[in-house]
Amino acid sequence: MPGPKISVAMEHYDRHLPLLEGVVQGEGFELDALHVSTEGGRHERMLHERAWDAAELSLSSYLMAKARDAQLTAVPVFPRRLYSQSQMYINVNCGIKSPKDLIGKRVGLRSYQTTLSVLAKGDLGREYDVPLDQVTWVTSSDEPVPFQTPSGVRIERADKSIETMLVEGEVQAYMTPRMPRAFVNGAPQVARLFGDARAEEEAYYQRNGFYPIMHVLAVKPEVVAETPGVASGLMKAFEQSKEICYDYYSDPNWSHLAWGPHQQVQERNIMGADPWPNGVARNRANLERFIQYELDQGLIDRKLEVDELFVESTLDT
Repeated sequence: MPGPKISVAMEHYDRHLPLLEGVVQGEGFELDALHVSTEGGRHERMLHERAWDAAELSLSSYLMAKARDAQLTAVPVFPRRLYSQSQMYINVNCGIKSPKDLIGKRVGLRSYQTTLSVLAKGDLGREYDVPLDQVTWVTSSDEPVPFQTPSGVRIERADKSIETMLVEGEVQAYMTPRMPRAFVNGAPQVARLFGDARAEEEAYYQRNGFYPIMHVLAVKPEVVAETPGVASGLMKAFEQSKEICYDYYSDPNWSHLAWGPHQQVQERNIMGADPWPNGVARNRANLERFIQYELDQGLIDRKLEVDELFVESTLDT
């Protein structure tokens, strides 16, 4: 008998393909891997409906929900990561040459609590000395978890597309987890804040020693209680899937990128053989930094401890 079926909603990343294709299975349970995108409401459905046994979830929203005693826990698997520096875009006609030029400007965000938004705001303050209350933040989406806006912080709701506002100069910058369509299409008004974002991110890694976490694998506590070994089993399955994915790239044509293998070698020389580490120990500093960003930005009202975020049996990983 394969054991109980455990539904897990996730994005269609290369590192998840072995799970979604059924190449990797659970041990002691049947893993029902489901492709559910953020556009399909994965975050909101897990937060508000607990729609699956487990799901890839925004780290920011998970921390906010955890601080509000939501019936969710997590295992230390981190399916999505991004550096903020490549995700900062500007209107080139607005006199922005460096991060400090954002002071006094209007900056677009998907939402104030989107994980990339929190990371970008936090990095601007900590790494580049741009205070949170010296920028007007303009959001385009509803906030998944309610919060109290910090004193002195200005948040406005856009009445049209943030990308249109960026091109027209109504917002002078935009922090977003996906490349703006105007940038992809080569609109001359839009560029990255950092001319050499790759070099800026390498410097960030050298200073801090981590690739920032965006998502975590959230789990229903009752599933953990009712299915012994499910937490470690999920960790093992995601780790196996990642290792299989790494092996894909031994074929130089697995990716459509002609120089992808060269980029992989360069990346490993800087970030090591596994830039996507799971487990608590290797991610503690990464998580502690993000928790502090959430506290500083008024999204949580107490400083969460890393160990309270995860299933107890996974804390020694």
